[in-house]
Amino acid sequence: MENDIAGQMNDFFHNLDASRSLLIAGAYLLGSIPFGLLIGKTRGVDIREQGSGNIGATNLGRALGKRWAFAAFLLDFAKGIVPVLIVGKLLGTESSGQDTVPILAGTASILGHTFPIFLRFKGGKGVATTFGVIAAVAPPAALVAGLAWVILYLATRTVSIASLAAGIALPLGTCFLDPPPPLSARLVFSIAVACLIFIRHRKNISRILRGEEFTFKKKTSDDPAAGKNVDEKDGQP
Repeated sequence: MENDIAGQMNDFFHNLDASRSLLIAGAYLLGSIPFGLLIGKTRGVDIREQGSGNIGATNLGRALGKRWAFAAFLLDFAKGIVPVLIVGKLLGTESSGQDTVPILAGTASILGHTFPIFLRFKGGKGVATTFGVIAAVAPPAALVAGLAWVILYLATRTVSIASLAAGIALPLGTCFLDPPPPLSARLVFSIAVACLIFIRHRKNISRILRGEEFTFKKKTSDDPAAGKNVDEKDGQP
């Protein structure tokens, strides 16, 4: 077993040449594009000064409304799925790094969104981008995580709780719906991103335990002013 793992690692580093490294770096730069912030700028709003101060889709929705939040979510989702698909296509089916390198590209994109070089490494929570990566490398796990997010959001109307539930569902879906070999790149990735989601939501967890977390109330209209009463600077993803 140990020899097999060592052999896989040696084979991986042998194949991680300059071109693959550039693909991973490009994925990070793509992930660093702050679409939520840019959309807000086009509408004359700096969402870093609104609501939670987060650059993600949730805070954009508070500032400008649901349709802009949905647009930001799709763009952040694309930041995750596109690099994985492109790298996988470029590597082809004969590359021994065909599984690991696309996952590394997806990881780089998530890190780009979370720690963007264009914003001095102060980014969002990375949930939408993570969904994009998982949708490309482990669709069953993405489905489970998506369902967990929807169910918990409808039950609590709290994005952070839904995101934490999705984080738990990712490795579980990977293990039980599409079982990978032990210590496979997909399994390690799903566990790592679940941990990252919890780390990035640590302040939200504290507010949840205090009963102070922001909750979206059902509205009869798409009110751009909704959520502006939040004073915290570390809100939902």
